[in-house]
Amino acid sequence: MKRQPVYHIFLILLIMFFFIFQQQHTASAELSVSGKSAILMEQKSGRVLFEKDAHETRRIASITKIMTAILAVESGTLNDTVTVNEKAVYTEGSSLYLKVGEKIKMEDLVYGLMLRSGNDAAVAIAEHIGGSLEGFVFLMNQKAESIGMKNTHFANPHGLDDHEDHYSTAYDMALLTRYAMNDHTFRKISGTKVHHAPNPESEWNRKWVNKNRLLTEKYRYCTGGKTGYTKRANRTLVSTATKNNFNLIAVTLDAPSDWEDHINMFEYGFSTYKEVIVLEKGTIPIKKAQQPNKVLILKTITYPLSKKEYKDVRIKYKLMKPKEWEENAEKHKMVGKAQIYFQDHMISEIPVYDGESKEEKKGFFHFFVSISLQIAGVK
Repeated sequence: MKRQPVYHIFLILLIMFFFIFQQQHTASAELSVSGKSAILMEQKSGRVLFEKDAHETRRIASITKIMTAILAVESGTLNDTVTVNEKAVYTEGSSLYLKVGEKIKMEDLVYGLMLRSGNDAAVAIAEHIGGSLEGFVFLMNQKAESIGMKNTHFANPHGLDDHEDHYSTAYDMALLTRYAMNDHTFRKISGTKVHHAPNPESEWNRKWVNKNRLLTEKYRYCTGGKTGYTKRANRTLVSTATKNNFNLIAVTLDAPSDWEDHINMFEYGFSTYKEVIVLEKGTIPIKKAQQPNKVLILKTITYPLSKKEYKDVRIKYKLMKPKEWEENAEKHKMVGKAQIYFQDHMISEIPVYDGESKEEKKGFFHFFVSISLQIAGVK
C-alpha cells in the first residue's frame, strides 16, 4: 500500500483541530442556564453581559436578606446590643436558634443572617432598626426605590412566603448586590466562610459556616453571595466572583441547578469579556482650526468589552467656542466634556480641561475608536 504523504496527514489534523475549536467556541457562546430568570452583570459599570427573563417578577426567598444586611450595615448599629424577643425566636424556617431575652451584638446577627440565613436574626435586626417589622419594611422599599429597583416590593425582612406582595427580578437583585458590594463591611461579611459568635448558654462560641457552597468549595473565584429557598420560590441564588480584578455578579431565580448555572455564567463572563480602557487620563491632541492644541482628561474610563466589540466604541468631544476658551485664563479650567458611546448609547461623560499632562499616554485603545469633535457652548 502506498504510504500517504506527511503533509496530507498534517492537513487532516489541522482540519480536525479547526472543527473542534469551532465546536468549543460555539458551545461557549450558547450559554444555557436552568433558572427561569438569570443575569450576569459586571460590577463596576453595571453592564449586563447575559440575561434570561431578567425583568420577570418572581418570588425571591432568602436572597431578600441582602437588603436586610445592607440596611443593618448602613444603620451604624453594628456595635449595638440587641435583645431577642419571642417574635424573632419563633419565626419559622432556617434559624440561628436564638433564645428569648438573649442579648447579642448586631454585627453577629448580620453574620448569622448572611452565612446561615437565620430568619430569627432577620426579625431581630428589623425590629431593632425599624422599631417594628412594618417600619423596617418601609425602609427596605425606600432603599429599593433609591437604588432603582423598579420591579421590586418587599413585605418582610427574610423572604418567607408569608405575603403575596413580596417579589423582585433577577435584574433588580443584581442592582441591589452591585450597590451592597460597594460597601467594605458588607463585602467582608458576604465573603466570610466561617464566623464565630458568643453563645450565652455555653463556654464554646457558636460556629457558623456559610451555606454558599460556591464560596466554600465549588468555585475558587467566588467572593460572596446569598442562597435562598422556599417551596414557592424554589432555589434562588446571588453570587459574586472576581478574576484578574474583573468583578461579576450572577443571579438566578427558580433554578434547580443554580451552582452549575453560576459557574457557567462566570466562566462565560471571564472568558469573553475584560475591562478595557476606552479613554485614558492624560493629554489629548485636538486638531481643529482656531482651537488650542491639547486638552486634558483627569480620569481613566473603562468598560467591559469582548474583542469583537472594540469597534463599537466612539468618543465625542464637546468643547467651548474658541472665544470662550481664549477668555478663560485659569489653568486646567473645564473647557468641555468627553462623551463615550458604546453601540450608540452613551456610557459615560466626563469633564475636559485646558492644558496638558506631563505623563505620556500609555494606552492603545484610543487608536481603535472613532473620535468626533463638536464646537459648542458647554455649561
